[in-house]
Amino acid sequence: MRLFLQLLAVVAVGLVGGQVVMAVGGNPWLTLGLGLSTALITLVAYRWVVRLTERRPATDLTREGVFAGLGGGTLVGVLLFACVIVNIAFLGYYRVDGMGSLTGAVGLFGFMAAAAVTEEVLFRGVLFRFIERGAGTWIAVVVSSVLFGLWHLPNPNASLPGIAIITVGAGGLLAAAYVVTRSLWLPIGIHFGWNFAASAIFSTEVSGNGTPAGLLDATTSGPLLVTGGDFGPEASLYSLVFLVLATVVYLWVARRRRNLVPMRRSDRADAATLAR
Repeated sequence: MRLFLQLLAVVAVGLVGGQVVMAVGGNPWLTLGLGLSTALITLVAYRWVVRLTERRPATDLTREGVFAGLGGGTLVGVLLFACVIVNIAFLGYYRVDGMGSLTGAVGLFGFMAAAAVTEEVLFRGVLFRFIERGAGTWIAVVVSSVLFGLWHLPNPNASLPGIAIITVGAGGLLAAAYVVTRSLWLPIGIHFGWNFAASAIFSTEVSGNGTPAGLLDATTSGPLLVTGGDFGPEASLYSLVFLVLATVVYLWVARRRRNLVPMRRSDRADAATLAR
């Protein structure tokens, strides 16, 4: 029951907020404001429903780690995507033709903030946390990553390679970022930084949702395995390589910090109790 109520609260806010943001997509300033509002309301809703259903504060959204987590995570996400683009450009498949749209980048800031917050609260704050209680960290990483990949399946230009790389690379990395800090701020920052770089900076396809007008007027074309095709560079093998490398680093640090939860009988009993 607790799991259901938390999912209901987060999904309801995310869906309503997402529809409102998409409805004003032609106005970058409204998109910015409504996107940031959706992100904020999602965080408030998550804190409220955790306190309501678990009788405790949401310890993965403490104020102490907000600036380091969001700022550091955003930097990591931007740098990871920049590494992908630099390698694609080195092969001649990404070309910058000039400057793009500053106002377009402004709107994308709000849109990507809403997407990053709602998806991280849903997949790491709720689903990962409940799965880990009953099955341990490793199974939680796998299951939450698969669900995260399937979440992108309805996207207009979704492809099996793209979904697979999001599942293994992005899903694994974001789960590992949560485990290493036991906070949502770092995965939110990484998720936002990656999407913001892909859309608002480099103007590439984002998870098959179309090519936005970002800061750069750029063109991507070339082999599917290199560029990701209509799904965008997220489906590139370069993305898989860099995301998996980052995942390994975070999981190694999490292991050193003893943040990995093994699967025990008591865990399964706790999960069954919490789900009632």
